[in-house]
Amino acid sequence: MRSNKFAHKCVKIALSLPQTYLGNHIRNQLVRCTTSVAANYRVALLGQTKKSFIAKLSIVIEEADECIFWLEFLIEEKLMTYELCSEVLNEAK
Repeated sequence: MRSNKFAHKCVKIALSLPQTYLGNHIRNQLVRCTTSVAANYRVALLGQTKKSFIAKLSIVIEEADECIFWLEFLIEEKLMTYELCSEVLNEAK
């Protein structure tokens, strides 16, 4: 599943961050929101009603936007280059 591959790629990026206070904080946030994208998308596909599908999909969109925030933040803090994050950034967008 596409969202699952996205989560795995982001987790790999997160795990490669430096073992500093900021690196650890971003790592935890990025792992949480990227795995949430995959998990909530999976649940959305199981939605019993259109309303429940839309509700879960809106969570996926919010979490994907948070992924973008953390990826951009780690690039701005020079913890990683844009080139290393561009694929997952584009996928999140």
